[in-house]
Amino acid sequence: MVEMHVAGIALDAASRSPIVLLRDPSGRRQVPIWIDQAQAQNILAGINRERPPRPLTHDLMAQLLNLAGLRLERVIVHAIEDNTFRAVLKLVNAAGESSDLDARPSDAIALALRTGSSIWMLEEVVADASIPVDAEADAEDQEDFRRFLDRTSPAELIRHLHRAAPEASPGEPDAEGEAGDSQPESSDEPPGSPDDEDTSTN
Repeated sequence: MVEMHVAGIALDAASRSPIVLLRDPSGRRQVPIWIDQAQAQNILAGINRERPPRPLTHDLMAQLLNLAGLRLERVIVHAIEDNTFRAVLKLVNAAGESSDLDARPSDAIALALRTGSSIWMLEEVVADASIPVDAEADAEDQEDFRRFLDRTSPAELIRHLHRAAPEASPGEPDAEGEAGDSQPESSDEPPGSPDDEDTSTN
C-alpha cells in the first residue's frame, strides 16, 4: 500500500468539476478524484482546518466517533470497480478491536483530515489511476477553483449540481441517487460533475 496525502483541490477545465488530488510520498504521482462542489468544500475546510460556528457533517462524524470510543486509524482506497473508487474506514475501539466501514472516498478523505488519520491506497489503484505531477498546473487549477467558489453563491452551486446531474458518468448518481466514486471511461472524455462520487483519469 502507498500512503497518500491530499495535495489540494483543483478544477477540471472542461467540466468545471472539482478534483481532489492525492499525491504519493515521492511527489511524482498523483491520483485525481472527481467530486462535487459540496464535497470539495468539505475537504477544503479540512485542509484549512477551518472551525465553522456550527459543526459541518464531517465535524459531527468525528465527534460521534470520539463519543463512541472509536478511533479512525486509517482510510484505505482499495479498488476501482465499474469506474468507481472504493474505500473503507479502518476503525479501532477502546479494546483495540478493529473493524472496516465502507465509505465514499470523498467522505473518507474529509473525515481523515479532521481526525489526523492517514490515507492509504493500494499500489495497483495508484498504478491504474495516477498521472504525473505537474505542480505548476496544479497550483493554477487550485487557484481557479478558489476563484470559482468566491464568485459562486450557495444557490448557484445547487443549480450547477442539478444541471450537471444528467451528464454524470456511468456509475455516478443521478440528481437524487447515490453511488461510489467513479472514473471516466478514458482520459480523452472528461467526466461530468458527479453528485456523490469521485472520479479518476485512466
